[in-house]
This record gives sequence, structure tokens and C-alpha cells, in this order.
Amino acid sequence: MWCRLGRIVRMDPALLRERELFKRRALSTPAVEKRPAASDSSSHKKKKPKVEKDSSSGTKHGSESTNGINIKTSSGYKFGCLAKIVNYMKTRHQNGDTHFLTLDEILDETKLLDIGMKQKHWLMNEALVNNPKIEVRDGTYGFKPKYNLKDKKALLRLLDKHGQQGLGGILLDDVEEGLPNSAKAIKALGDQIIFVTRPDKKKILFYNDKHCQFIVDEEFQKLWRSVPVDSIDEEKIEEYLKKQGISSMQETGPKKVLPVQRRKKQSGQRKRQFKTHNNHLAGVLEDYSEGVPANK
Repeated sequence: MWCRLGRIVRMDPALLRERELFKRRALSTPAVEKRPAASDSSSHKKKKPKVEKDSSSGTKHGSESTNGINIKTSSGYKFGCLAKIVNYMKTRHQNGDTHFLTLDEILDETKLLDIGMKQKHWLMNEALVNNPKIEVRDGTYGFKPKYNLKDKKALLRLLDKHGQQGLGGILLDDVEEGLPNSAKAIKALGDQIIFVTRPDKKKILFYNDKHCQFIVDEEFQKLWRSVPVDSIDEEKIEEYLKKQGISSMQETGPKKVLPVQRRKKQSGQRKRQFKTHNNHLAGVLEDYSEGVPANK
């Protein structure tokens, strides 16, 4: 019992016993303590980015797969794969690896194993077969240069042949494309070849025929130089040489683009007619542009 506002209140003994039993049970039973609401919200916030990250990564993966399909089926992707294969075949040919490869071996070495069957079929039946830089032999593929040269002797024979037939020199780019380890071979040939640089900075190789190195008589040189050819057109010179059974050297330089001739303006242009005013005062007005007359 206790005192409240001066009154004595007695509690039921049964309620007091139940209260004591409840306290004992509560103390003996282990309780799981709940986190406050603020911590729950913060933990929810921490978990939320993780879920978003997973979902975003899933979306990203999905978009990548979708974009991957679109890219792989596009013509740009196909021709990009073709260019990579041709460049790889050219590089390995220049390094001396001239043996042919199957398509699977090419895709493996170029790391293009993720292409689909459509692209593979296109490479096998259209792209590589019709490419001018690829040679097909019994289902295998190799690089096809303009001049297929095995060694420096083959290069020297080719340059000599071009010189004898009046075909001129050979571009250094074509030699480097067709001759494995070309830099080493060209260096070994030394003065047996001559380099000439074109106006567009490209180099041309000529055979240095040492049998043509002889002394020409001065009198013959004077006669040669005394013949004027400046006024003669090159086509006429070539035509004359053909009639005499002499083949002229073909030009290996870049083709000259003729300038576009613009139309000349006509000299007899119409004079512009200006509108005259004050026609009603034609007999009254006088012209004083040359000064005032003396009689005025």
C-alpha cells in the first residue's frame, strides 16, 4: 500500500505476486535488443547502394550484351575484323612467317574468337577470298604482296628486269611489303641499288647497273646537249622512240593533276544603265563639270 494525496491505497496481494513473477521471468529470459530507428534507416541506406550497384551492373551487363550484338552484326565491326586480319597477315609475312594458316588459326592469333558464325562465314566465303592482299590455298590463307620476294637476290633480279624493260624503279613500300626482313636485305645489297626520292617523299629503288658506268666522249656530250627538246611534247618524243623500236621508261611518279581552267570573263560586258531624273528640266539645266564657261 502507499499514500496518494493523503489517502492510503491498498493493492491486491495477488496482483503484487503476479508482478514479482513477471519480473523474474523477464530477468531469466534473454532479450534481443532492437536497434533504434535511426540506425535502421542508416543500415537500409548502406544496403541500398549495394542493391543498386548489383542492379546497375546487371543493367550494364545487359546493355553491353545488347550493344555487343548490335556491334558484331554491323558492317563496321565486320570490316574492322577484316582489316585487323589483313594487317596481321602482312606483319607476319614481313617477319618471315610465310606459311599459310587456317581461319581458326588466324582468329586465334588475332584474338578474334568471339565473332559469330555469320561473321566467320562471311570471312571464309566472301571477305578473305575476294581480298586482293590475301591468297587462298586449299582452305588456308596467306598474305599476297605485289612482289613476292624470297631474298635479296630475288629483289636484285626484279630491279634488273625492270631496268632492262624500261619499267623504271620499284617503290620501297612495295619492296618492304613483299620481302621478309627487307631492311636487312636492302642494307646487305649496298651500292648495288640506288635510292631516288620522289617529290611526295616516297622512295624508289633502281638497279645500279655498273656495266653502264663508262666514260662518254666530250664531243658526243656536246652533240647530245645541242639538240633542243624543250619545245617538243613528251608524247611526241615517246611516239618517235616507239617508231625507232626504243621503249621509254614508264613514269613511276605521282600523276599530275591538270589545273581546272576557269572561264574568262567576257570583255564586252554590257554597261549598266542608270536611271535618269529631272527629264522635264533637260533644256534648263546646264553641265558645269568642266568648270564655269568664260561668258558666264
